Parts: sequence; structure tokens; C-alpha cells
Amino acid sequence: MRISDLSRRSGVPIATIKFYLREHLLQPGEPTGRNQADYSDAHLRRLRLIKMFTAIGELDLTSVRRLMTAVADDRLPLIDLFEVLNQVLVASKDTTSESDQSLARASSDADRIIESAGWQIRPDAAARAHLTLVLSAMRSLGCDCDPAFFAGYQKVADELVRHELDKFQPEQERRAEAVARSVLMQEAFAAMHQLAHEHYLARGTLPVPNVLRDS
Repeated sequence: MRISDLSRRSGVPIATIKFYLREHLLQPGEPTGRNQADYSDAHLRRLRLIKMFTAIGELDLTSVRRLMTAVADDRLPLIDLFEVLNQVLVASKDTTSESDQSLARASSDADRIIESAGWQIRPDAAARAHLTLVLSAMRSLGCDCDPAFFAGYQKVADELVRHELDKFQPEQERRAEAVARSVLMQEAFAAMHQLAHEHYLARGTLPVPNVLRDS
């Protein structure tokens, strides 16, 4: 397909596609003449991934490049690929002015949450550091952040990820889709969390979900 067709099908402006080509985020097309090239479905697929990571995942192009490089490295184990994903996601969110004492306490609480879930997590995992920052911020605002409060969330997270990974196919060409699905699932859950808030606040009732009562 020509670049105009690629733009139409992907929803990405031609100027942006040319920028991605110059920045090597998108591989060149097959030359067909002077200043002309033919693009394949692989280009379309990659453009859609980039668009998703930037528009929905809110990642900058440096993060997208790092993530796509990791996806293309078939020597990189799946667990390390997802750690790269977590690192770029956390880097786009984490800022902190919490004290060392507050962070140390929050780190201990994060360990307790992880241990109670039975999860095997590396000490330097990006998501663990992110949880520590969240717990520290919650405590500074006077919010309930005792590890017991998160028991229900822990159970939901465990079940959601089991469901997500059950659909994963480990072939190389599926690695990008698996990473994209993880980003989209996180965004979908955040959206449903917001919708549930609106529903119960509109009704003027705040029932305790079963998953929390059963904890």
C-alpha cells in the first residue's frame, strides 16, 4: 500500500508517519520509485501499536522505542519483557517528595502485600517500587493503606492476570500484542473502576464488594 493508504487505514497523519520513519520507529517501505515506497500490513500493525502506546498508554516516543526494541529481542525472556513494560509505565507516572522514613514504612507494607499474595517478585521490580510510592502517598494524605485493606484488590489482580495470560500465545509475532493487551487491560480496569464509582455515588450508596467482605 502507498503511504496515503497506510495513513488512511491507521488513522495516523502522513507527516507523523514520515516522522516515525526518520526516527526509525517505523521501518522503511519497499522502494517502488523516486520518493515512493510500498508499505505492508506489518507497517500498519506497528503503526497501530505505536498509536495505542502513545494515545492510550500515554507513553513518550523514547519509551515506545525502548519497548518496541524489547519486543523485537527474541532473546529477552517474557518476564524481562514485561519488566521493561512496567519500567516505562512507572517512569511515566512516578514522582515523589516523600521522606525516606515514609518510603521505608511503605516499602515494608508493600512487602507484606506481596508476601500475603504469595507472589515471587524481584526486589528491584518497577511495580514494587511504584506500589511503595502509592502507599507512601496514601499515608501522607491520611488514607487507609494498611496491607489488609488491599486484600481484595490483591485477589482481583491475581485473577485478572491469570485470565489475561491464559490467552497469551508465546510465538514471537504475538509478543507485541501481549504487551499491548497488558497496557489496554490496565486502562480498561481503570475505566471500569471510574464507572463503578459513578454508579454507586449516583445512587448514594457505598456497599462493600463481596471480594472485600470475603477477605
